[in-house]
Parts: sequence; structure tokens; C-alpha cells
Amino acid sequence: MEVASKLHAIDWVVLSATLIFIVAYGTYVTRKNANVTDYIKGGNDTKWWTIGLSVMATQASAITFLSTPGQAFHSGMGFVQFYFGLPIAMVIICVVFIPIYHKLKVYTAYEFLEGRFDLKTRSLAAILFLIQRGLAAGITIFAPAIILSAVLGWDLLTLNVIIGFLVIIYTVSGGTKAVNVTQKQQMIIIFIGMLIAFFMIMSQLPENITFTNALEIAGASNKMEVLDFSFDLSNRYTVWTGILGGTFLMLSYFGTDQSQVQRYLSGKSVRESQLGLIFNGLLKVPMQFFILLIGVMVFVFYQFNPSPLNFNPTANNEIVKTKYAQEYKELEAQHIELENTKKAIFADGFQANEKTMVQQINKADLALKAKSKAIIDKIDEENTLDKIESNDKDYVFIHFILNNLPRGLIGLLLAVILSAAMSSTASELNALASTTAMDLYKRNVKEEKSDEHYVKASKWFTLLWGLMAISVACVANLFENLIQVVNIIGSIFYGNVLGIFLLAFFIKFVKGNAVFMAALITQAIIIAVYFLDWLPYLWLNLLGCFLVMMIAIVLQPLIPKSKLELKQT
Repeated sequence: MEVASKLHAIDWVVLSATLIFIVAYGTYVTRKNANVTDYIKGGNDTKWWTIGLSVMATQASAITFLSTPGQAFHSGMGFVQFYFGLPIAMVIICVVFIPIYHKLKVYTAYEFLEGRFDLKTRSLAAILFLIQRGLAAGITIFAPAIILSAVLGWDLLTLNVIIGFLVIIYTVSGGTKAVNVTQKQQMIIIFIGMLIAFFMIMSQLPENITFTNALEIAGASNKMEVLDFSFDLSNRYTVWTGILGGTFLMLSYFGTDQSQVQRYLSGKSVRESQLGLIFNGLLKVPMQFFILLIGVMVFVFYQFNPSPLNFNPTANNEIVKTKYAQEYKELEAQHIELENTKKAIFADGFQANEKTMVQQINKADLALKAKSKAIIDKIDEENTLDKIESNDKDYVFIHFILNNLPRGLIGLLLAVILSAAMSSTASELNALASTTAMDLYKRNVKEEKSDEHYVKASKWFTLLWGLMAISVACVANLFENLIQVVNIIGSIFYGNVLGIFLLAFFIKFVKGNAVFMAALITQAIIIAVYFLDWLPYLWLNLLGCFLVMMIAIVLQPLIPKSKLELKQT
């Protein structure tokens, strides 16, 4: 089947109209930004609901809607535990971070660090942010490019460039306000699209399968295990990693990552910013739960409908050209036989005594999938030209959309995924440019420059970071799961940066030199811990935060005071 043939004229109309509207609206509404406050802080007139939706849209990239359902399809609902720390982090940021940022009238989060420590500490924190967010921006472009590559048969390079430049157009033009105003429309499209997707899945289940039956079937396959209270460090997602590691990750992300800080720095008042973050904290976990539930319902749907042995169309197309084609066909035949057995079991609904049988069938099917991935990996090793990804988590939801939704809705769901990609990437480029302009460029320019000069500089930096993100996207390869790789990149850097901020807020006797050296040492340790695979990545946030604070406290008495520190004391 040619996947591209699934896109009909109405799908093209819905998809194109949505993207054109977002770019045109964002460019038009914010075309008159003339000063730095308007361009970087959105004029400081943003309402709480706009802040809340903008914060949510920044975090909810295309990866969320591409990878999360696939994560639930394969591993169940446990991933929601990753977000358990978010409401806790929102309260802490509202009480501690927001009042300080607004009182100091900072343009970026890192501006605060110079007043508390020194210029080099501010610059180091800004550079750590630029590294991790620059890489993440490339991934957020790369994710939807994979989707459209499967849909349209276009090469990834072309798609990365197209998606990147669509975002660059209105982000360069309107700055923070352009990002904020477009994200409201994007989140509305996203909410509508995901609700429709859920009800379409339910409507296509057999008549005798109710929502309760669907949950029972998912439960029989261990997909509904939401909470894991174990202390097994080899398990990435538990209640404890979510509450402890997740809280530190969310504190770092929402409290010190300029792509999020910039969203609520544009608030009309401290109260508006706080209400926006509380709104996000209340809605985000249920939203992620719902998206994971969609993935679980896709799993249930494929208990009654044929599914490929591997959802990656590129991998399947490559296999038929190789010496492994016959071996793979035999695995597919066994997979179909198992599917037919499950259909027979579920023909009269689901009975409790059938759970063991279903689990045995699923275990056998997982073994077949593992064998198929081993074949794909062999082909990948022998293929010197193109990367072929055996892990198909990121293709599950798009396979369902393209093959089972009616005309028009395919275009809408593609618009949802692309809207999410554009909103998240726009926030990232906006923050990268603001940090570069205000923390590195402006701070190191000797002579006075006009507001107009810094607005132009910010626009040029937005363009440069956009081109950098496109470049990263063009050389990126799929990891185990796209949503995980973005969180891994963040976890390597975020804990360190959060520790610097906590030192600034609460440990008054620690000064700039000790913090700077501690941050460098900590970053080296965290990178080593990750590559040696000593801890699940979520714990890196807690470890990084703890290390930088402890090392700085230990170093402070051992380091001679600088002239600046002597003045401060």
C-alpha cells in the first residue's frame, strides 16, 4: 500500500489551511514590535490563560503526540508517572522563582545569576541552556519530518528545511508575542484533534466491546499498570522517579529553561504568571494520561484488526529486497496466526479466565517482534547508505491515523502533530535567540546600542538558531523513542543548572568562583554517569542538582575571594 495515497484533497486542504493560518496570523498580529520589551517579553501584557496554554504548548511538541501513544502501545500507562513531579514543581516556581524574576525585571532567567554571582556563572548557565535546547530544537523538527516522510515519500532533508523555515518566518517577525498568540490556536487544534482521535478509535471497536471491555483487554495485556512503587533503579518509570527525579526535572525545565521562563516573563503581573503555571500544573498530567490512553486504545484496536509485525514502513520495504525476506515472511505468518487466535478469544467479549491465555499470546508475539527487530538491525549493519530503525514506537500512532481514519480527519491529525512541532520549536528558537542576545551579545558589547539594534540582533539570532536546529534535524537518527531522547538531553544538563539557581536563591555564603568550578565538575560527572549507564536518566536531574550544590559548598572555603566577592561582602 502506498501511504501517500491516503492523503486526499480534503486532507491537503485541512493541513495546508491550518499551517498557513498559523504562520500568517502570527506574522500579522505582531508585525509592529519595535522595542526589546515587546519583542522578548511580549510587551508584558499576557493574560494567565495565554501563559498557561503557551507553557503547555511549549512542552507538548510533536514528539508528545507522535511518541507518547507508541510508548503506551508497547509499554502501557506507566510513562504517566514521569509527570507526577510537575504539579509540585509548579507550586515551588510560583512561590520562589516568579516573584524574584518579576521583581528584578529580567529578560532572561540567567540575568539574575550575574547579580547574585558573576558574569562567568551567568554565561556558563546560558551556554549550558543553549547546548541542550539547541539540540532539542533539532529533534522537535526531526520528529514531524519523519511522519511526513512516511506519508509523502519525501526525503527528510527537504522536510526538515520546510518545517524549520515555516517556524522561522513568524518567530523572527514577531518574537515572544508571535509565539504566545499562535500557541493558543495551536493548542485548540491539538485538543480538538486528540479528542476526535479517541472517539474514532472507540467507534471502530466491535459493537460488543464497550470502553470498560477495552480497559479489561488492555489490563489483561498489562497495559493499565499506572503505578509502580518499586525501588528498582533499572526501571525508568516509577512513582519515586516521577516524584523525585520528575520534580527536579520540571523545576529545572520550567524554572530555569528560558524557553519556558520567557512564556511567563511576558505575564501582565506576578499573579497572571502564577495562575498560568498553576493552570498548566492542573491540566498537564490529565492531558498526558489521556494521550497515553489513546495509545492503549490503539493497542486494543489492533487486537481486532490486522497490524504489521513492525510499524516502520521503511524497514518493511527494505526487508523484501534482502536475503532475509523469506525469514521475515515466516515471522509475519506466525504473527498473523497469533492475531487470529486473539480475535477468536475476544469474539464473545473478554472473560476473566482468558487473561492467562492472552498474556501467553502477547508474550509469543513480543518474541516474534524481537526476532523481526534483530533482522532489521542486521540489515541496518549491512546497509552503509541509510539508517534503518528497528524500533517502531514512533510509527504506531501515525500508522493508525493513515490507515483507519476517514478523509479530512487524517489532515486534521497531521495538522495537530505539525502544530505541536511548530509551537514547541518556535518557543525554543525564541528563547535561544533571547538568551544569545541578552546574556552573551548585549552583556559583552562595550558601547551603548539602541533598542532597535537589539531587536534586529534578536531576529538575526533567531534565524541563526533556526538554521542550526534544521542542521541538527538533518543529521539526527531515531533513538529508542523520540520523547525519551529529548528528556535525556534535558536531564544531562538541567540538574546542574537548577542547582546553580538553588544556590543563588538559598545558599547566600556561596559565591561565583565556587559555583562556576562546581558546575564544570558536575557537568563532567553527569555526562560520565549517563554514558556509563549507572543510573536511569531521570535520576540525573536529582544527582546533578545535589552534586553542584555540595561541591560548591565544599569549595567555597577553599577558594580565595575575588575582588567582586570582596565588594559583595
